[in-house]
Amino acid sequence: MAAPLVVGVPTEVKEDEGRVAITPDGVRELAGRGVRVLVQAGAGRGAAFADDEYAAAGAEVLPEAAEVWAGAGVVCKVKEPQPEELPLLRDDLILFTYLHLAAYPSVADALLAAGTTGIAYETVTAPDGSLPLLAPMSEIAGRMAVQVGAHLLESPAGGRGVLLGGAPGVRPAHVVVLGAGNVGWNAARVAAGMEAQVDLLDLDLARLRDLDRHQVGRITTLASNRGAVERALADADLVIGAVLVPGGRAPVVVDEELVASMPAGSAIVDIAIDQGGCIATSRETTHREPTFVRHDVIHYAVGNMPGAVPRTSTYALTNATLPYLAALATDGLGACGRLPALVPGVNTRAGGVTNPAVAAALGRPVEPWAASS
Repeated sequence: MAAPLVVGVPTEVKEDEGRVAITPDGVRELAGRGVRVLVQAGAGRGAAFADDEYAAAGAEVLPEAAEVWAGAGVVCKVKEPQPEELPLLRDDLILFTYLHLAAYPSVADALLAAGTTGIAYETVTAPDGSLPLLAPMSEIAGRMAVQVGAHLLESPAGGRGVLLGGAPGVRPAHVVVLGAGNVGWNAARVAAGMEAQVDLLDLDLARLRDLDRHQVGRITTLASNRGAVERALADADLVIGAVLVPGGRAPVVVDEELVASMPAGSAIVDIAIDQGGCIATSRETTHREPTFVRHDVIHYAVGNMPGAVPRTSTYALTNATLPYLAALATDGLGACGRLPALVPGVNTRAGGVTNPAVAAALGRPVEPWAASS
């Protein structure tokens, strides 16, 4: 039986990213299975995990990112590799992280040029069609979108001075959520819990029917089409973009004309920005400079929203990824044979794009591979 692959956990270098790919408890689980784990010094600092905690759990703490990448067979990250990390890619490496290649084609180019096997959390797909490694961050981003939007509507933040839940005798804010998946449902549920009036739009009538049975508060489910979106945005205080095409670019469902029709001082939170965005006027922003104004509408489009709550996010992410990471460390790509959900997670392999949706988004041919290869 082959020795387990070494797992490497570098410090995230994306701007304002405080998450880390694994908790000390996760390291302890891997170490207990005989997996060697390399953690870069300071990797957990943003999420309030000390190097000593990782060392006590069984990790080897190394000072430099290059040492971690070079010593690992599986590099486990949170965000797609940044420009300074691309030279560290190689053909015998498995990279396990959020990749979002449709939005970052230059990262795809680097993975293909290096021959790296890139496994994207966001396209790992369970037999029932659910996305188990995207779900925890979707839940957090959806919940955060409401608190972010509530702040943006305050007058000192540039908003139109609307309290989400209104007040006795005063109408609550009108919140429009585009997309009723994990992100959208969490956003709608939190907004309704804050007593806003919520319109939740989606193309999937079966999904809307199911959510209608479980809704809480003031949620109206609406079949999404141009007319419905246009009417909803006409008096919206807050619009939350939560449209997802797994592996592909998010469709633009709000064009510039519709944004211009929104009330002055209203706000947009485009959670789909890490898949290109579903609002025509969106462009990716950072936690340091999270907003910009277009057509008198405040736009928030931070590509790593859960990075603002890194401790919560790291725990939630590790809970979801650990079984898959352990399997990859133990069996390499052989893990795909016993965990079929990993197969669509493989986005690049040996210089080819292996996920059909990702290939279509990048305009490249798809090169299928067998899980046993």
